[in-house]
Amino acid sequence: MTYCVGMLVDDGLAMIADTRTNAGVDNISSYRKLHIYKSPGERILAVATAGNLSVTQTALAMVAAGVKLPDSAELETLQTAPTLFRAAQLLGHAMASVRASINTPPTPTADGLNVTASMLLGGQIAGGKMGLYLIYGQGNFIECGPDTPYLQIGELKYGKPILDRALHSSTSLSEAVKLGLISFDSTIRSNIAVGPPLDLIVMPRDQLTGTARRIEADDPYFRDLGRRWSEALAAAHRAMPDPTWLDIDTSAPQRSISAVG
Repeated sequence: MTYCVGMLVDDGLAMIADTRTNAGVDNISSYRKLHIYKSPGERILAVATAGNLSVTQTALAMVAAGVKLPDSAELETLQTAPTLFRAAQLLGHAMASVRASINTPPTPTADGLNVTASMLLGGQIAGGKMGLYLIYGQGNFIECGPDTPYLQIGELKYGKPILDRALHSSTSLSEAVKLGLISFDSTIRSNIAVGPPLDLIVMPRDQLTGTARRIEADDPYFRDLGRRWSEALAAAHRAMPDPTWLDIDTSAPQRSISAVG
């Protein structure tokens, strides 16, 4: 499993993905799951992947070689797609094709192979707007909107609460990166299937460029951020009032409760 998040705010887009893969607790390794495609001044795209690694890697290889969509006679790639929407169609078509080939007899699904997979596609192509898509293994996809300015794939439940509470379209890009990293810190603490190093790309809107960084487990900023977040949470819950309906006399001697039955 993995965790990937894309955050689309007024200032631009940030995407983060972990690198952990596992086929059981004794078979854990690292693979890059954030892939960047760029042509200076013309396009900047990033694809984050989750789920079955063979499905996502094969789909990306297919798109790199060229995919022919039903409405076209030409092979297209992420480097030639005229719009971000078209790029999402290419990735969706490739993933659906890979899954269909696996599900065609004779098939390893008889041995319980899980072919679930998904992708995040984000970025901007010259002449178009910046966008973020979640692409499902079946080939369909949804687009990120201003009401919920982020999309997640993989182990999303642990990192979702902080984004729901704090991330808005008006959030600055640097603040979005901080919130995204906090969501990863929370996820890593709660789920062994997600772990560093993390890959990050930050793309300012309308600049057709991006800054990429790999964040290792001992990264000073990431470790300090996690420590400060834990301390802030502890201070916040201590500052909250006790339940007014809970009548506990802490000065009274404590008596053990004997088992009944």
